[in-house]
Amino acid sequence: MNLKKSLYEQVAQMAQQLASPQRLEILEYLAQTPRSVEALAQLTGLTTANTSRHLQQLRKSGLVHVKRQGKQRIYSLAGDDIVQALRHLRYSAERHLAEMEQTLNKYWQQQGELPTIDFQTLRQLAAQDQVLLLDVRPPEEYAQGHIPGALNVPPDQMETFLAHFDPKDKTVVAYCRGPYCTFSHQAVAALRQRAIHALRLEEGLPEWRAEGGMIEVTQPNS
Repeated sequence: MNLKKSLYEQVAQMAQQLASPQRLEILEYLAQTPRSVEALAQLTGLTTANTSRHLQQLRKSGLVHVKRQGKQRIYSLAGDDIVQALRHLRYSAERHLAEMEQTLNKYWQQQGELPTIDFQTLRQLAAQDQVLLLDVRPPEEYAQGHIPGALNVPPDQMETFLAHFDPKDKTVVAYCRGPYCTFSHQAVAALRQRAIHALRLEEGLPEWRAEGGMIEVTQPNS
């Protein structure tokens, strides 16, 4: 029994590290690509010292790895199983927390109701060459891994891209960092305003990869 309690204590220790919105946000950014403390601080709006403290706790619980790159310490997610754990945690929160449902409803109202597509349907359309994928994340994230064949069109390049865009009667699917990322909402809204059949992928690149989806890696500026 003492051993069983010890095992539960260790599981609880890891769960405690997820009981922080700042750490969940850090993990979302690390699910895209490895990053330095300074880069994560800039993305999250936290101080460098505070970001470092959160990362140390995440590392202590085995959720992230770290390696030195010159003078910097580069952090990465410990594995795709972390993405799956966060995914299931999100599902449970959306299903069982009334406050979560209310917040989500407000969020979708702000973003506007847009049609979505799941991974299975995306694979079916791709197999029939009926889909054109847009990865709307920043170029450095796209370069580290994206769905094969996806075009990289960050939000600040969308208007220029649309000026010469011809989907050739294909369904356009935009995806981002995850289900709460606003970039894909903005992209799909802009496309549909131009009478282009566009859908938002329900989840993001990390979830696709965690499910065993194929990933293509490119070099920046290639």
